[in-house]
Amino acid sequence: MSQVIHQQRDKHGVVTLTLNRPAVHNAFNAELISALTSSLLMLGQDTNLRAVVITGAEKAFSAGADINEMHAGISASDAENQQQAMALAVLLRTLNYFPKPTLAKVNGAAFGGGVGLISCCDIAIAADHCKFGLTETRLGLVPAVISPYVIRRIGEPAARRYFLNGDRFDATEARRIGLIHETCTAKSLEDSVSIELNKILASGPIASIFAKQLVFAISGSDQEKQKRLDENTTAMIARLRTSDEGQEGLQAFLNKRRPAWQPKK
Repeated sequence: MSQVIHQQRDKHGVVTLTLNRPAVHNAFNAELISALTSSLLMLGQDTNLRAVVITGAEKAFSAGADINEMHAGISASDAENQQQAMALAVLLRTLNYFPKPTLAKVNGAAFGGGVGLISCCDIAIAADHCKFGLTETRLGLVPAVISPYVIRRIGEPAARRYFLNGDRFDATEARRIGLIHETCTAKSLEDSVSIELNKILASGPIASIFAKQLVFAISGSDQEKQKRLDENTTAMIARLRTSDEGQEGLQAFLNKRRPAWQPKK
């Protein structure tokens, strides 16, 4: 098991996967994306598994994409950037359509791809101090790859607002728009997650699998349709990463200055 993902199983068959890059707020790099995808694929074949919990190490849930890795991709071609984005798309698709119940234990800030991970989990519980954001447009980019899951989760009105203004919001707002199902104090997060897991464990394991399939069937969400969406969303972000605006946004962020398009105060 890669060190960027810690895996722990309890006696009831619940596995906790912890994103473990605390020095960069558990940001996604190629290694973490690959390790988390591999973990989920293996667990999906585990007949003794009852549920998966995803959380972050130390103070953050996940800051989303690793900006330094994205900056390195500026010199890459559109095709190379799309291939990198497709790895994230495969991870999100694997998590979203994971056969067993999944729960996001949101212990700290979640931005961009971190919000995407939450949106792919069946249930999400967050500590009430957590902050959230879809800040990609501030960098001259868009939340392309995560967008199908986030829009389904929070709805079009909230997605329009937060995709466009790139604003951060708190746990109360995250619950109001449907990103989070429940909030609690940081001290009670463990207990709140345990209570929810006990409810899942009280349900028939086979029935739980069919219940997820039922939701997807009725809502019209399926993996083949998602794969077609992924081709479009990954192509979009690949183009924007190498665009003049995307490069300016990343350079401005790394150099801690205003991007050229932002009005001076």
